[in-house]
Amino acid sequence: MLPLKDDIPSRSFPFVTYTIIAVNVVIFVFEAAMSKEQLQVFFELVAVIPAEYVGFMRGEPVPILKLLFAPFASMFLHGGWMHLFGNMWFLYLFGDNVEDSMGHSRFLLFYLLSGLAATFAHIFVNPNSTVPIVGASGAISGVVGAYFLMFPTARVLTLVPIFFFVDIVLLPAVVFIGLWFLFQFWSGLLSLAVPHLGGVAWWAHIGGFVAGLILAPILRGRQRPTRYRIRVHHRYW
Repeated sequence: MLPLKDDIPSRSFPFVTYTIIAVNVVIFVFEAAMSKEQLQVFFELVAVIPAEYVGFMRGEPVPILKLLFAPFASMFLHGGWMHLFGNMWFLYLFGDNVEDSMGHSRFLLFYLLSGLAATFAHIFVNPNSTVPIVGASGAISGVVGAYFLMFPTARVLTLVPIFFFVDIVLLPAVVFIGLWFLFQFWSGLLSLAVPHLGGVAWWAHIGGFVAGLILAPILRGRQRPTRYRIRVHHRYW
């Protein structure tokens, strides 16, 4: 399923969301200028590698600065155009409303904390992996989790494949995100039997989503939930 649009308008300009998107795009352009071999070396130098954290705890000589910097760097690195587009599309659709509810500074803190939680969830499940973790999907999963709590009655225009055909339907956010999370969870369970399933860090998605559920009520403060919804016409979409 591919979300196309939601029906909750943002009341403020989501400049943190748009800035995060812009930074990801700029960094990816920098990555695109590298050869495949150079990019692999770059990822190994700056991105999270789970085995390094486990090795550090065992007393192995791993640079502390790398361990501290890598979780933040990994949130802004991507492995390809489709990887980048998919992540930024989800952030674009769901980030503006979450930022609107939290406020700009709290949203930035929320995004980074969700990304950190996602990273360490992946490390916990894959402690001996030597594969670099790259992608914003863990942090964005936190945003999706917050949206799930804040706007469950919102409607999401969704592209749904049905065998060889596709249909466009309006789904309640609680249904769309619920199905999305069930897919992540099932894939995460399957990856325990088949490591690196599809090259996706499923447990980072799960960890980020759960972090979003926990952090959203805390960082939202006392602001009352948004309960309005605009009327949707077919021509609007």
